Amino acid sequence: MYTIGLSYGMHSSSSAKKWYFCPPKCTKAIPGNTGIMSNKKISDTMRYLFLLLAVTGLGLFSVSCDKNTGQNGTSTNKGTDLSNLESPDIQLKIEGIRRNNMAYLIGHYGDQRFRVDSSQISESGEMRFKREESYFPGLYIVYVPQELSYQILIDQDQTMKITGSLATIDTETTIEGNQDTELLQESNRYEMQIRQQLMGLAQQLQSAPQGSAQFVEINNQRDQLVEQRRQYLEELFEEHPNSLFTSFKRAGQNPIVQDIRKADGTLDTAAQVQAYRDQFWSNFDFDDQRLVRTPLIKNMLERYFFQLTAKNAEAIIASADELLGKVVDDPNREEFFKVFANWIGVQYQPGKVTFMDGEAVMVHMVQNYFTRERAFWADSMEIYSLQQRASEMAASRLGQPAPNVISTDPNGQTRELLNIKDPYIVVYMYNPDCEHCQEQTPKLVDFYRQWKPRGVEVFGIAIDTDQQKWKNYIQQTGMQWINVFDPTNKSIYAKYFVDITPEIYVINPDRTIIGKNIKVNQIQEIIRRDQAKRS
Repeated sequence: MYTIGLSYGMHSSSSAKKWYFCPPKCTKAIPGNTGIMSNKKISDTMRYLFLLLAVTGLGLFSVSCDKNTGQNGTSTNKGTDLSNLESPDIQLKIEGIRRNNMAYLIGHYGDQRFRVDSSQISESGEMRFKREESYFPGLYIVYVPQELSYQILIDQDQTMKITGSLATIDTETTIEGNQDTELLQESNRYEMQIRQQLMGLAQQLQSAPQGSAQFVEINNQRDQLVEQRRQYLEELFEEHPNSLFTSFKRAGQNPIVQDIRKADGTLDTAAQVQAYRDQFWSNFDFDDQRLVRTPLIKNMLERYFFQLTAKNAEAIIASADELLGKVVDDPNREEFFKVFANWIGVQYQPGKVTFMDGEAVMVHMVQNYFTRERAFWADSMEIYSLQQRASEMAASRLGQPAPNVISTDPNGQTRELLNIKDPYIVVYMYNPDCEHCQEQTPKLVDFYRQWKPRGVEVFGIAIDTDQQKWKNYIQQTGMQWINVFDPTNKSIYAKYFVDITPEIYVINPDRTIIGKNIKVNQIQEIIRRDQAKRS
């Protein structure tokens, strides 16, 4: 389901980022003597590569500033000659703030925040960030824990004086010497007033009968306020066309929601969402690398992928290609390419996603963008590791022909997956000690009893165990389907990817993979949908 958020400020969104960890006793590594890289190792590799700029300790970025070049020696920002940046001298005097506390200057890079500088707050409430080395242009936050979080824009002009009171920091602060920050504060004050009026009108709309003269009048007033705000910003943009303020503020404007109607006059919401999505990046200047160091990147990426893109691999890949196509192979846009590709890669790692065939996103990203030619920031061995793992995942994507597996059953007989005559095959990859397997196996046993007469066979593959434990588990659980075990894992290598056990695949009569990354209770629905297509 798609949602269009009607906000009147910057793109905004929030998301809790956390790494996926395997529950106790669940198999993630695929051992053996085949040289297969374990999932834990590849996860570490991906984390290293996708977050290559991160440093240990406080989890902050290490930022080096070469006045003649951008990050990693890349070209300079649009409209900014880094050789002409001032040595920073940023002074703040804020009444009401605690004395002898520490103040920090916090910068942005992509979706990350990092500490750039610090200052001791004096007895008179003054703090000063001063050094010879220039700051990269971008949006920064003057941060005092539990007291102050104040945004400033830094471009070529890196000296300023800010005076105010903690109680009125957003409305009555005086800024000297930095036009970008003055414009940011001025526009924020104006938009705060507009927002308050819009909230008042929204409350009135709730009590007005829909379609009444009162309802129409309130809607008109709201539209006038929105237009008034738009004109106000456009005037600022025209007066300061090359400023960081203009580039930052313009990029953060939401597209206008179009009134698109069907032939019968009803609102065409699907077309409306598509038009909104098509225009989502229209105000973003991909030639202005200053925007890399603002919170816009995180907010817009989250909104574009989490709210405006369907939660399936095909849609996510299409969105990734559409966005990365704007910046890939362009030396002037390589900072955006690096940040976008890294963010997508981290968000859609196997195990982190909940939709079916999440591996397809990772395979596509690695094979198309994390290559030696394009991932210029990465070590060649890390690229090799990711490429190898992507090739292992590629064969078991949805819609692919089902790979064959030839292995040995408990009686020592060779069993072959594609020799099965039943129309549907469930590939069940498990470990006897896995807690999730112990939960799902009895459910699959019950499913098998009901569906075996309907043309379903199960091909069980034991992973990361030993012969006796495997055979005991078969007896204990009553798994009467085909069971095989290959201690070397050669028979399944690069065929059926296992992120975490139990892993379930569903194969249809055409011997095509139609289901994966699912639980037992989802198998029958996948089979029924496939059967419906054939009827």
